[in-house]
Amino acid sequence: MEDNTPQLPDEDNLYEHHAFTVDKGQAPLRIDKYLMNFVENATRNKIQAAAKNGSIFVNDVPVKSSYKVKPFDSIRVLFTHPPYENLLVGENIDIDVVYEDDDLLVVNKPAGMVVHPGHGNYSGTLINALIYRFDNLPNNSSERPGLVHRIDKDTSGLLVIAKTEQAMTQLSLQFAEKTSEREYVAIVWGNMEEDEGTVEGNIGRHPKNRLQNTVFLDDESDKGKPAVTHYKVLERLGYVTLVSCKLETGRTHQIRVHMKHIGHTLFNDERYGGEKILKGTTFTKYKQFVDNCFKILPRQALHAKTLGFVHPTTGKFMQFDTPIPEDMQQCIEKWRGYAKHQEME
Repeated sequence: MEDNTPQLPDEDNLYEHHAFTVDKGQAPLRIDKYLMNFVENATRNKIQAAAKNGSIFVNDVPVKSSYKVKPFDSIRVLFTHPPYENLLVGENIDIDVVYEDDDLLVVNKPAGMVVHPGHGNYSGTLINALIYRFDNLPNNSSERPGLVHRIDKDTSGLLVIAKTEQAMTQLSLQFAEKTSEREYVAIVWGNMEEDEGTVEGNIGRHPKNRLQNTVFLDDESDKGKPAVTHYKVLERLGYVTLVSCKLETGRTHQIRVHMKHIGHTLFNDERYGGEKILKGTTFTKYKQFVDNCFKILPRQALHAKTLGFVHPTTGKFMQFDTPIPEDMQQCIEKWRGYAKHQEME
């Protein structure tokens, strides 16, 4: 009979890759199933192999994959190699530089490019491209060279990168104090009732799915971090709406979470359920139309269009704007055609 008792490695030679505290409302659940909701790009086989090798600790004791998690358990995943995201290697990758001087550069990131190495994405990132191109970029508070802020892998658009320590400090302060300007354009499901509005609500990790964030309401106001999004309808396209979103804060997935919270999930946002048909008819023809839109735009419909900040050396306000990328523009055109056709019927 196979022995599944975890092998105990020397903890002094291990590196922490993940750490979680189990939510107080968690029902008993096998740790391999639990971790699949909490570790990006993890398969059950990988988790079970890690448990067998003694890499999964609960309350500082290695456990089998069949261990059932309980509220407030402290889970740590440890390996003998450092996290790959700490092993930064320069790579010769083309980047679209919109502006550059001695202090900073502004980059137009394509959809599909990860900003910094992380679980499952250890190469081909914007940081790999930057450290190939520049020596001695300043680290931010998370030890990530050059990064003042970030946008999601499948979001396209503008980012400012700091090239000096002074620029990093100054720009980071503007983002922290909410004086930078960031406008996004999004396609969301449904016809928005109001022409404009503001969404407020603390954003934090979803208690049952770590890969999502969620809004915590007044009775849970101690959870998450404050977040404010101002939105304005740009064009109504029948069962979807083209909106402008201005960020007052910069929480992870902020627009995606806030739009879902008010019932307007981003079009084709798979992580938040927007890859399903959320509004419209039951006709097969309509389903085919939406599937074609998903094929044209195989990502969430979100673009960081405008970025403004005060230059850290000159003190001048600078603003950059980038056109909506081709995939998103084509999707808008298709919906425009569909909405006109509906009006004529």
